[in-house]
Amino acid sequence: MFDRRTGDGFIRCGDGRVRWGIFGAAGVIFVVREPDGPRVMLQKRSAMSHEGGTWSCAGGALHQGELPYDGALREAVEEVGDIPGAPVMLGEYVFNPSHDWAYTTVVVEVEQRFGSSLNFETDDVGWFTVQEVDTLATHAGFDAAWPHLKPFILAD
Repeated sequence: MFDRRTGDGFIRCGDGRVRWGIFGAAGVIFVVREPDGPRVMLQKRSAMSHEGGTWSCAGGALHQGELPYDGALREAVEEVGDIPGAPVMLGEYVFNPSHDWAYTTVVVEVEQRFGSSLNFETDDVGWFTVQEVDTLATHAGFDAAWPHLKPFILAD
């Protein structure tokens, strides 16, 4: 039986493109402040995922009525593990290519590094400097959002 609350599934958006997340999607970049500068968590997408083998943030489809921040954190817990301490939202970027679909990336500061591969979607988890992220093979959607996300990470 189809669960009406889940947003898992593809939708043909108003711009004609097919995207994952019936109610939209969201992801999260975790940031930890270290003496030599900020580090961000990215996950290496498995071959079972879209653009497998690339690095991106944890994320996925929003449930019906779910706020992007809540959905992004839920997806992260499912993919990379429990979030330590009290996360603090630093900002967000919304990719909204169509009137009926959006992908929101939230930037969240955490107290310490965490994370591991918890399901079939993730091959690896790494913590990278901003400069290291610029050298990685990343998911196309992440590539497009990255310039908008960096200011939140680099702000004091």
